[in-house]
Amino acid sequence: MPVSQLRRAVLAVALINLAYAVVEFTVARLIGSVSLTADSIDFLEDAILNLLIFFAAAWSAQRRARIGHLLALVILVPAVTTVVTAIIKILDPTRPETIPLTVTAFGALLANLAAASILVRHRHHGGSLARAAWLSARNDALANVAVIGAALVALVWVSGWPDIIVGLGIGALNADAGMKVWRTASKERLEAKQAEA
Repeated sequence: MPVSQLRRAVLAVALINLAYAVVEFTVARLIGSVSLTADSIDFLEDAILNLLIFFAAAWSAQRRARIGHLLALVILVPAVTTVVTAIIKILDPTRPETIPLTVTAFGALLANLAAASILVRHRHHGGSLARAAWLSARNDALANVAVIGAALVALVWVSGWPDIIVGLGIGALNADAGMKVWRTASKERLEAKQAEA
């Protein structure tokens, strides 16, 4: 598959992610939601990740593998941020407003499904870069379903704990994706060195 197609795809996904990061972070701050905060940071991370892929896709295999390692670390940033946010929220586990939480999470799900549909045909082509973009979009859609579930549980259980638990789950999902991208990039780097030898 041509690199130009991957570059166009990741640029479109970067713009979708950047736009929704602003929306979701604003709502998260207004209603005090850990899961939306985690997801909004993840949207911003996805925008950065896809912009890096846009530029790196035209580089050599060795340089792409190095960027793959960097992207793995970038994917881990939301996981760390989520843990910090959750610790703060645990001290005051009030329930966020459920209607804005649900509506915003549903909008995020639509944005991530759009991103995933753009990236689906690239997920097995383009190595660690395409894999990072695809895993990020897929994980985000799963996270949005979990946030919607937390909002529904919070309607019955008046507590901030469903939101906190889902926020930590999103962090764990990102940590797992970061490790997968790291392993793929390490394999690519080894293959690039062997090809040069």
